[in-house]
Amino acid sequence: MNELLSADLAILLVEPSATQRKIIAKELESEGVTNIDFADTVSSAKSFLEKHKPDLVISSLHLSDGSALDIQQYISEIQPEQPIPFMLVSSETRKTQLEAFKQSGVVAILPKPFTKVHLGRALNATLDLLSPQELELELYDVQDLRILIVDDSRLARNHIRRVLTNLGANRFTEAEDGEQAINFLNEQMFDLIVTDFNMPNVNGQELAEHIRNSGEHSHIPILMVTSEANDTHLANVAQSGVNALCDKPFEPEVVKQLLHSILEQD
Repeated sequence: MNELLSADLAILLVEPSATQRKIIAKELESEGVTNIDFADTVSSAKSFLEKHKPDLVISSLHLSDGSALDIQQYISEIQPEQPIPFMLVSSETRKTQLEAFKQSGVVAILPKPFTKVHLGRALNATLDLLSPQELELELYDVQDLRILIVDDSRLARNHIRRVLTNLGANRFTEAEDGEQAINFLNEQMFDLIVTDFNMPNVNGQELAEHIRNSGEHSHIPILMVTSEANDTHLANVAQSGVNALCDKPFEPEVVKQLLHSILEQD
């Protein structure tokens, strides 16, 4: 399989401002992307997506007839198993406004204005999603890994599963929160747990502490994905016994490196 490049990407850019469309398109072209279609509203984006399947949708947050979240939700409805990768571009900095996107599996959230580095990393994350590359391990056969994915967002679970599938994994169990995850742990064994932090009933930190205090499961590697940026909070989570922390939205290459590190530990 030939390696997919930025120049191969077909992108739908949803932006209400003609000036911003030109600016973003110019930045994309500087990265080698020339196959760009445009929409300026939620309705026009949906009309395009009814007929075409781009490799990536890049959208501004606020549109005249809705928001980028409406487009992302529409994508998840028409392609629930493998939704089109979605990238948000926004000057919004309030956590409450961005949390829904972080929890839904966007490939990146770019600030306005964004830098060449921001865009390059986001495009690379998209390419990683579209170009499977198996994780090579000495201690495990990645195809035999029994993985428990714990997240209260279906979209987030789908995104995590897609990233892990691209790395060669195919044995998944999904839990909607820590409480359900504990029930699964009482019934079967796992080789890896990938969990969110913010969940109802039993959150990710409480789940990690339960696992580390369990004689039967205390050895299982735990990768926690979290949208929390507070250093004190992250330090507390780390003390609960997780093997690695990963930000939301996460880059597939970062996940690959973290998994290689925690699964190959002696």
